[in-house]
Amino acid sequence: MSEPVKYADRVYRSGSALVAGVLLLGLVGWLGGDALLRGDGRTPVTAVAAMLFAAPLITAFTLRPAVFAGDERLRVRNPFRTIVAPWGSVEEIRARYSCELLAGGRKYQMWSIPVSLRARNRANRFNERAESGQPSRGGLLGLGAGAQAAEGPKTAPADAAVAELRELAERHGEKESAQGPVTVRWSYAILVPLAAGAVALAVLWLTA
Repeated sequence: MSEPVKYADRVYRSGSALVAGVLLLGLVGWLGGDALLRGDGRTPVTAVAAMLFAAPLITAFTLRPAVFAGDERLRVRNPFRTIVAPWGSVEEIRARYSCELLAGGRKYQMWSIPVSLRARNRANRFNERAESGQPSRGGLLGLGAGAQAAEGPKTAPADAAVAELRELAERHGEKESAQGPVTVRWSYAILVPLAAGAVALAVLWLTA
């Protein structure tokens, strides 16, 4: 028999966070590089320490967070930790004020899927107007209501992502290959340079 086809993981991450991370890293590199090349006295050393602290911190909260959903497991990459939960261990996935994974008797935040209450309220208002037949704002002679009906109900991005993840959990949760304990790993590639930069800045401040 041929082996079952494995599809690539679905990836959930914030586009705005990626853009902000790239811009902030560029700004840190520009300011730090300028201080390193043109500064005198302790300025270059301080610039190196500041960049060593700022770069991993920015990366941790903007570029790193992501959720990977495959056929056998859910992998949540948060700023400082990575949580791997086989689908069989997933108890609940929910979006309240933040997106949360309940697995193995513990609760984990999913940083890469931010909840926007404004987007949720906007989607709810849209759906309520569509159900009542009211025209959308800017509609002319009731044509907005017809457009709403054609578009169908709207869902906030975070709620849509959670619905997809719940569907995957239900679909794959009974698989033998999707069983096992939840594992948590610290991101030392982020934590080590971050700690080194923090220590260097503290030493420079104490010896100033």
